[in-house]
Amino acid sequence: MASPLTNADVAERFELMADLLELEGAVVYRVLAYRRAAKTLRETPESVIRLSEQGRLTALSGVGDTVADKVAELAQTGEIAALSKLVDRNPTGVVPVMRIPGIGPKTARRIFADLGLQTIEDVRSAALEQRIRELPGLGARTEVTILEGLSGSTPPPRRRSVARMRPLAERIVEQLRTCPAVEHCDVAGSLRRYAETAKDIDLVAAVTNRLTVAEALTGQEWVAEVVERGDSKIVVLAHDGSRVELRMLAPGCYGNLLQHLTGSKEHNVALREAAVRAGLKVSEHGIEVVETGEVTVTDDEDEVYRRLGLVPIPPELRENRGEIEAARAGHLPDLVELSQIRGDLHAHTDWSDGKATLERMVDAAIALGYSFLNITDHSPAVGFGMGLDAGRLQAQVERVRELAERLEPAFTLLVGCEVDILKDGSLDYSDELLSALDVVVASVHASHRLSESDQTRRVCEAMRNPHVDILGHPTGRLIGRREPNPLDIEQVVATAVETGTVLEVSGQPDRLDLRDTHVRLAVEAGARLSIDTDAHSVDALGYMRFGVMTARRGWAAPADIVNTREWPELRALLKP
Repeated sequence: MASPLTNADVAERFELMADLLELEGAVVYRVLAYRRAAKTLRETPESVIRLSEQGRLTALSGVGDTVADKVAELAQTGEIAALSKLVDRNPTGVVPVMRIPGIGPKTARRIFADLGLQTIEDVRSAALEQRIRELPGLGARTEVTILEGLSGSTPPPRRRSVARMRPLAERIVEQLRTCPAVEHCDVAGSLRRYAETAKDIDLVAAVTNRLTVAEALTGQEWVAEVVERGDSKIVVLAHDGSRVELRMLAPGCYGNLLQHLTGSKEHNVALREAAVRAGLKVSEHGIEVVETGEVTVTDDEDEVYRRLGLVPIPPELRENRGEIEAARAGHLPDLVELSQIRGDLHAHTDWSDGKATLERMVDAAIALGYSFLNITDHSPAVGFGMGLDAGRLQAQVERVRELAERLEPAFTLLVGCEVDILKDGSLDYSDELLSALDVVVASVHASHRLSESDQTRRVCEAMRNPHVDILGHPTGRLIGRREPNPLDIEQVVATAVETGTVLEVSGQPDRLDLRDTHVRLAVEAGARLSIDTDAHSVDALGYMRFGVMTARRGWAAPADIVNTREWPELRALLKP
């Protein structure tokens, strides 16, 4: 009997379909639709096959009738006919080659077609024989890139973005808190600290009946497999592959265990060393006075820190980066809060590659309690035909200004753009066009493989443009998919301070860019920061909290973040 299809199995079919359609030059929006669907199917905690059987699949974001029909076909027949046709008419090795960083579908298609290749081994031989460099526009570097890409398979990263895992963790906690046998329950570990990636979902619960709580956890629809079931710990797998570990204990020392399982290893070691110097011993079981053996336990996590002579340390700071010394001296920073964010300076609409109309994005921003929103659709160089040329940008400016007039004074609608930084540091729009905008975000979307010196020069040159207000997702990384661009980040921060350019802290789950350590570097250098979402949908405006948490991990205070201010005050902080 065949094994049931996992969410990853289903998602891989749609990823392959998107790859092959892109290879064949299909309409870009069709390709993107399948990519979005694949991402949703992979990250859905419940079984997508079960949702399909129940007729609930189209309730998922990005899954329409076309995708739902294909999932149903896959479940019933074991294949998708449209995908089989695509596979049959393309060389077997073309998709692995196009997925090599730096190659892409156009180059892969040329190599296979012009050299008459079929398999990966054909491509490897062509590269070793230096036949690929003979094709117009390709060179020795392309051959090296292909050979490096084919040299060995890289296993998928075990750790995932905290922003991708945190929603499921919060959902489980909410479910468990409804159980009468649960007195306290919280997320712990990396997810509670909002570290950029996490391996597992760690949960802690104070319970009065462990069997009842175990049944409450394992009976949930999202549970695909029970991996371990002990007296005080249960480990299960969700249908999206997430590993969930629940630690249970009786009420009384919940705060001790929560603190122990939240702090990083380095933080907890430093805390134990500080306790020893004070004649104490701290562990998940309590705080012991070494001389007398007296043990203090508590359900209040903050009391653990107070008993050690420290002010309570926020979970985001527990990395042993000076927070214990600051807590002892009472000098912990007043960290920025989500409630202090007054608006989002980086958001897209369906004028470029966003999914929602201008009006829907504005309504969503107002519903979040924001007082302003900056519309930043792409410039043409982003590719795929998604960007706005000069004429369309001017038309959008008129449309946004018209709507803005109707919204004032209750809400300020701004018109900007996300302009591409070209390879030489110039911008994709003219200075004249940029001068007509309220807030300009400049970002790198291509040529990620430049040397560190060239990439740094490129970014710094863009920041020196008087019309560039914000450097978007500064390092260009995609967590688990693309390494950060090689940059001298200290030079980038110094140039930001010199030019008055704001550095973005993106809450987009796959970016979280700047990362926390770079945020702290920027804060200490006196650079200004903006926490934005790079939202491409209404729901994505909710990513703001992940940007805020990243900024908090970088010790950022409200004064460091420009969009904690109302628009008139914020405007005065931008370039004139």
